[in-house]
Order: sequence, then C-alpha cells, then structure tokens
Amino acid sequence: MARSLRLDEGGIVYHVLNRSNGRLPLFESDGDYWAFETVLAEAVARTPMRLLAYCVMPNHWHLVLWPEHDGDLSRCVGWLTLTHTQRWHTAHETVGTGHLYQGRYKSFPVQEDGHFLAVCRYVERNALRAGLVAVAEEWRWSSLWRRERGDAASRALLSEWPVERPADWLGRVSNAPPEPELAALRVCAQRGRPYGGDRWVDGTVSRYGLQSTMRSPGRPRKRGQEPFFPVTGKNGS
Repeated sequence: MARSLRLDEGGIVYHVLNRSNGRLPLFESDGDYWAFETVLAEAVARTPMRLLAYCVMPNHWHLVLWPEHDGDLSRCVGWLTLTHTQRWHTAHETVGTGHLYQGRYKSFPVQEDGHFLAVCRYVERNALRAGLVAVAEEWRWSSLWRRERGDAASRALLSEWPVERPADWLGRVSNAPPEPELAALRVCAQRGRPYGGDRWVDGTVSRYGLQSTMRSPGRPRKRGQEPFFPVTGKNGS
C-alpha cells in the first residue's frame, strides 16, 4: 500500500506522534523520560523549532510543533527519532537488536483556531486519560507540567501559542472532550488528514495535494460542522 503524502511545509502547526515497536515499554524509569526530553530540547534548538505542547507516555509520545521553514519538521523529528533510538540502545545495551520505533512518525496539520486548542487539550490530557495521574498537570513528562509547575528554565523550552491560551485551561484539560472530537483526531493521526474547519481543510488539501488523506473507508465527514473548541479570533473564549 502506498504511503499517504506527508506535509512538510513551514508556517503550519502540526501534531506529531510516534510509538514504540510493538507498543512495548519505551520509558520505564525517570532516566528514560529525562533522556528523551534532553534529546527533544536538542532537536528543537538545532532546527530551530517552536515546541507548543507535548506529552511523553510509556510507549509513545505526542508533540505539537510549529516549524518556520519548509523541511524543518522532517529534519527536526527525524533527528529526534534517530538520536533517541541510538542513545536508548546504548543506555540499555541493546545495540543491534532491532527497531525501537514502529516506523516513521505520523503527523497532520492543524488550523490555528479552536481546532488547535482541541489538539493541545488532547495532547496535554493524555496521561490523565490513561489513568497515570489524578490531575493532568501532575504528569511530569509534559508541557502542561512545565508550564504550570516547572521553573523558568523548564518553561523556556516551550514557545508561545498562535492563539491565546484560555484562562480556564486547566479546567478544560480536566474535562474529557466529546467523543466526536476524539474520533476526528484519531482519524487525522492515522491518515495525516488536516484538522480544522471544512473550508480550511478543503483549502489545505487542494493547496498541498493531500487528497489521499481524505480517502478512507466509513461514513463521509460531516460538512458544516462547527469546531468542537471554538475561540474568538486570536484571543480565545
């Protein structure tokens, strides 16, 4: 089966995901998590790349990235994945034993409005949804912890969002999103499909030749659907 086209344009926000090979444990100790965050910090510094949100889970990770130039996304995430793989195998004395990740990373572009907030909520509540913590900001290996509980040096890894973060963000992250929102995000992650309003999605698909990301079995996408997480302009709601 041919791979779907993966967009690598600058100036667009992306959700990025990768999982361990066979979904086996990838991060089993604080040292494993620290090591990944170290490589992540190096990756966003060397590209450079704007890191908007992230969550590192036991067998996968989510990133929300905002590259400035064409090709920056693949350079950053490709280096991150390769370097983390090499260092992980060295630290665990498993060099030459096979793949660490299930394959290349998956990504999809995100509209910079309420859909962006929906993606960030999805990412930052990952540990809460999995039952790893009682409240989302307790998960040490996430952008939410850095922003809410980290020191200035910790917060410096994160870039400003393209829309204003709502004042009640912690409350929004604590509340589970509606199932249609989750279903839409999962399809976008699987297919590389743009996530946004109908007009924005259609324009993005046409502009960048992403028609293959829209072809999937099942019921057609409902048209005219309002964003699940609306904002007013750039200032949130």
